[in-house]
Amino acid sequence: MAPDATTGFAAINARVRAMYSTLLARQDFINFSESANLEALLTQLKHTAYGPYLERAKDKELTARRAAFLMRGRMSELFHSIINGSPDYTKAILAQLYDYYQVNNLKAILRGIVTDSTWDRVRYVLFPMIGDNVLPAEQMLESKNVAQAIEMIKSTQYYETLTFAVKRYSVEQSLFPIEVALDLDYWRNLWKAVKTLPKADQEYAVKIIGPLLDMNNLMWAIRYRTYHHLSEEEIINYTLPIGYHVSNSDIHAVAAGADVEQIVKRLYPDIAGVDEMLSDLQAGLPKLELQLQKRIAAQCHAAFVGNPFQIGIPLGFLVLLDMEIQDLVVLLEGKSNQLPNEEINKFLIVS
Repeated sequence: MAPDATTGFAAINARVRAMYSTLLARQDFINFSESANLEALLTQLKHTAYGPYLERAKDKELTARRAAFLMRGRMSELFHSIINGSPDYTKAILAQLYDYYQVNNLKAILRGIVTDSTWDRVRYVLFPMIGDNVLPAEQMLESKNVAQAIEMIKSTQYYETLTFAVKRYSVEQSLFPIEVALDLDYWRNLWKAVKTLPKADQEYAVKIIGPLLDMNNLMWAIRYRTYHHLSEEEIINYTLPIGYHVSNSDIHAVAAGADVEQIVKRLYPDIAGVDEMLSDLQAGLPKLELQLQKRIAAQCHAAFVGNPFQIGIPLGFLVLLDMEIQDLVVLLEGKSNQLPNEEINKFLIVS
C-alpha cells in the first residue's frame, strides 16, 4: 500500500461509511414494490436520500425518466465527493470508473442522432456529469451527423477510438462497431488503472473490478453468439483478452460454440439451477446476468469488513450505488408501465 494510505484513507473511509449507511435496505425495496403506482412510489422516494434531488422538479413534471435523471444527480455528486477526497494515487481509477457514465452518454447521443431524436427526448436519458470533461451533448445532437458530432469532441480521449470505428459505421450504417469500440476501450483502461495501483490496493480493487469485467466480457460473448449470431472470429474481436476469473480461453470456448451451461457451471459453481436457467439461452441470459450482479454486490459489501484503509471501500460503495440506481429505475419504469409487482421484482438486484 502507498506510504500515505492510512492517512489518506482515514477521512474518506469515515465519509464513505456514512454514505454506505444511506444505501436502501431490502425492506425499502419491498415497500417500494408494493406501492400502488408511480406517484405513490415517488412519494416514498422523497423520504429517502434521493428526496432533495426529486424535489428539484415540480410534481407534474416528474415522469419516471425525469425522476431517474434527478436521482443520478446524487450519484454524480457522490462520485465527485469521493474522488476529490481520496488519496491522489487512487484518483485515476475512481475517475475511470466514473467515466463509464460519460461513455454511455456518448453512445446515447450518437443513437439520438441516428434516430433523429429531439434534445428534449435525449436530455433526461443522459447521466448528469460534473466537471470539465462534459460533452457538448446538445450541439452534437443538433449536428444530425455522426461524423460531425465526433469531430466536436476531437480534444477528448474518445476521439482516436471513434475515428477508427466511424469508418465501419460509414460502410455498415450501424452504431454497433462504434459502441463496441467504446466499451472495449473503457474496460481496457479501467483494468489498466487497477494494475497501476500499489500491490496491496490492487488486491482489493481486483475483487471489485475483476468480477465486473468478467461479467461484461462473458455476457458479451454469449450475447454475440446467441442474439447476433456472430462468427467465432468476430466474437473474439469484440471481447477482451483479459480477465480476473473468466479467462481468455473461456471466451474463446464460447466463441467456438462450446456448451454455455457447462462453462457457466464451471466458472460459477455456486449459482444454482444453471441448466434450467439457460435451457432457453435467449430468455435465460438476463437471469444469469442478474445472478452475477448479485454476486458482485455481495463482494462489494464484503469490502467493508476488515482493513478500512484500502481502495475497495470507495469502489465497493460506488458499484453498490450504481446497482441501487439500476433497481430504482426498474421500479420507476415498472410502475410507470403498470407492471405487476412479481414481474418487476424479477429484475431487482437487491435480494
